[in-house]
Amino acid sequence: MKKLIFLAIVLFTSMASFAQSADAIVGKWLNKDGDAHIQIYKSGNRYNGKLVWLKNPNNENGKAKTDINNPDANLRGRALLGLELLRGFTYNDGTWEDGTIYDPKSGKTYSCKMSLKSKDALNVRGYIGISLIGRTDVWTRVK
Repeated sequence: MKKLIFLAIVLFTSMASFAQSADAIVGKWLNKDGDAHIQIYKSGNRYNGKLVWLKNPNNENGKAKTDINNPDANLRGRALLGLELLRGFTYNDGTWEDGTIYDPKSGKTYSCKMSLKSKDALNVRGYIGISLIGRTDVWTRVK
């Protein structure tokens, strides 16, 4: 009976730590250039992220920046603030994968995976095709 109780505690603890580590990326992150905050949140069993702060939110005309580099002309007028940049990530053993990242500076969408480098540092790897061909940026947690 003691072994069964011990096993139940170990199983419960492992499940609790799994849930905790899967949600470890939830929060605000500063991009590598230091000019944007991305809020990562959970939606169902997937993780997404939206742009919630810009160092320079307005263009030279004093109006809010829009998605001017989007390949779809119909989307070029949408505001950058609030724009969903990260979509569809699932957690798998310390890595958030199978998602995409949109780069409003180029108007391109890339496959992406993320992993925590530390509690306050997030490796964000955008790539085309296979993850060997890509670039990793390190984002830092906003306190």
